[in-house]
Parts: sequence; C-alpha cells; structure tokens
Amino acid sequence: MAHIVVIGGGPAGLAAAEALAAGGCAVTVVERMPTIGRKMLMAGRGGLNLTHSESLERFLTRYGAARPWLEPALLAFSPDELRNWAAGLGQPCFVGSSGRVFPQAMKASPLLRAWGARLAEQGVTILTRHAWTGWDGPGRVRVVSPQGERVLAADAVVLALGGASWARLGSDGAWTGLLAGAGVDLAPFRPANCGFRTDWSDTLRARFAGTPLRGIALTPEGGGPTVRGEAVVTAHGLEGGAVYALSALLRDRIAAEGQARLMVDLRPDMTEAALAERLARVRGRESLSNTLRKALRLPPVAVALLREGPDAPPRDAPSLARLIKAVPVTLTAPDSLDRAISVAGGVRADAVDARFMLRALPGVFVAGEMLDWEAPTGGYLLQACFATGRAAAHGVLDWLQEGGKERYPSCP
Repeated sequence: MAHIVVIGGGPAGLAAAEALAAGGCAVTVVERMPTIGRKMLMAGRGGLNLTHSESLERFLTRYGAARPWLEPALLAFSPDELRNWAAGLGQPCFVGSSGRVFPQAMKASPLLRAWGARLAEQGVTILTRHAWTGWDGPGRVRVVSPQGERVLAADAVVLALGGASWARLGSDGAWTGLLAGAGVDLAPFRPANCGFRTDWSDTLRARFAGTPLRGIALTPEGGGPTVRGEAVVTAHGLEGGAVYALSALLRDRIAAEGQARLMVDLRPDMTEAALAERLARVRGRESLSNTLRKALRLPPVAVALLREGPDAPPRDAPSLARLIKAVPVTLTAPDSLDRAISVAGGVRADAVDARFMLRALPGVFVAGEMLDWEAPTGGYLLQACFATGRAAAHGVLDWLQEGGKERYPSCP
C-alpha cells in the first residue's frame, strides 16, 4: 500500500486526504497548527459560504485568467458535487438570496467534525503541531513537532499549505523559500479580496472608522464594472463586499498608476434629476446635514464622505445631486497581505502538469491557495480549494499507477 503525506490540514489538504484514502492509500496529514481547518472555522463565523448556485458556465468565468488550468478540476468536482458531499456528511445546504450556498447549520464546526470522523474511519492519520521543514532525501519528508524532529517516508507528497493571508491561522507563505530553492517557478503574492487605504481626514477617521456605508454602488474611475452592495469605512480606508469585488482591478491599477479612484454613488436607486428635485424642496437656510437628512435620509457617515474633498460640497441642488451620484475616493494602496481574505500569486500554472504535480519535483503535488489563482468571494475560493485538492489526489493515484514510485529523484 502506498503511503502519501499531505502537508496542510485545510480544505484542500483534507479533500486530498479523503480522495487518496478512498483510492486505497495510507495517508498522513501534517498540520503545524493545533487543530485542522482553522481558516475554514474562521470563514464559518459568517455562515461558511461553501460554493455558489449560479450556472456552471457563469461560475467558471469567476476564475479569470486561471480558468483554463482550473476548469478540469472544477468540472470533476462541481458546485453540485460539493453540496452532495456536504449532505453526505449530514450537513445539507441551502441557497441564500444572493445565490450563495451555505450549510443549514450556518457554521463550519459541525461539518469539520463530521469530516474528521470520516477521515478517521478511512484510516487517515492527522499529525497536528507538526511543521514541514523540507526533505531528508528522496521519499523522506522532514517535520518538526514539540517532541522534536522526525522523518516520514512517503511514496508521494501533496502540498496544501495555503497562501499568505491570515498567518495566525496557518497560512504564512513560509513554504516559498523551500520551493523556490528547489527550482519551482513562483509568482509573488499579492492581496486579493482586500480593503484599500486612503487619506481620510482626522474628523472622518475619528468619528466613523468601523461604520458601514449601506446600499451604495462603486464604480472605478477610468473603466470597470459598477458593483452595488456595502462598504465599511476603516481608520485607513475602505473595505467590505463591494470593495472586494473590485479589488483585483483596483490593486492592479494602483500598481500601474500609483493610485486608483472609486466613484461612490450614495443613492444608486435614484436618478440625478430625482435627487436634485428632492434637494430643492428643502428650505435654503437648512444646514447641509439637515438638507441631506430631510431630503434623502443620508446617514452621517455619508454626509462626512461628501465633505472629504478639498472644497466644501456645493449647495445648489443640481451640483449637490451630481456629487452624491459620484463621490470620488482616491485609493493609494491595497491593505496588507495578512489582512486580505485571499491572495493571488504562488505556484505558477506552468510549474505544474495537468495532474498538479510539480515539474521540478516529480512525486510532489500542489493544491489550494498555494497555486497562482484568485477569485472573488461568494463560494469560489472554497470550491477551488476542494476541487484542486481532489484533483491533486487523483493525480497522485494516476502517477502511482503509471509506476511513478521513483520517489521524486529531484527532491532536495
């Protein structure tokens, strides 16, 4: 029986372990944190958005430039199959009003417990508080635990170590040095699904940091889609779902031009003419705050945003309506990698073959956020982690069946 070592106990690693065990392998999962699935548990605090219910063709477009090499894995383990898998663990799912798919329990812990029980039934060994430190020769994986260093013999390895966001949950990107040293082609990490920095006034920062801007629409100046939803004013800028949906475009524009501007529509359901008509009805002696509150029910944070420009907001109704439909906010930088929900960058597509095996290290397979892809929030991130984990596992099984037990002769 082949023994496979899976490095990483997140969704990609556990999906790989499950598929490998089902394929007849002995499997050991190595996880450096005290428990498995810590980032998954964090995601579960918001309901654990597993996948999305939109058409598969639409779903696949969410992976952008990475679609061609991720598509076979996503077709082999589709959103419907992920929902069936969760139901098989006693965690049926439902589709929310936005089309997002959640377990009925609306949290990760019941699913993770049931998954852990299934893996145990399959004979999968999980070693927590064990950190991978490299190889001790071909077919020998070196790990360190509180009890000291040990070496695990392996007929193949699946790496599922995550990206470089939320390091405290286990994804710190420290593996890049080991793989780069072995000749693996890596793309630099960049924040994805992230907030952005801007130079707020001291007044806005002190009064409104942490305050949501609800029911708005965001449009990047210079071209890009308009996204409706919610953003949150932070001490240093903007974050939230509507911002995350534009983050790749905004990040790349800042990299190319030094900054990016968002136009914030504070009342997207009303035309400029309708706004001007309502504003004109309010008596001229009213303050700006009272005018906006009485005419449009704008909250104080929205009024503060209108005051952020170098000039005072115009008081004539047509000009004020025009500003309300397009409040400019200049973004100067994305938030740090560690604050991002996910990352772009990692192992490049041309560094792996169709089985997700590293070309530089035969017998070593890669899955999940270690790979260089990005997708928006909405279930696309977890779906690709599950799908690439299973695809890497099937790649291992195919490789072994083809006689691939040469035990990665190019390993360091």
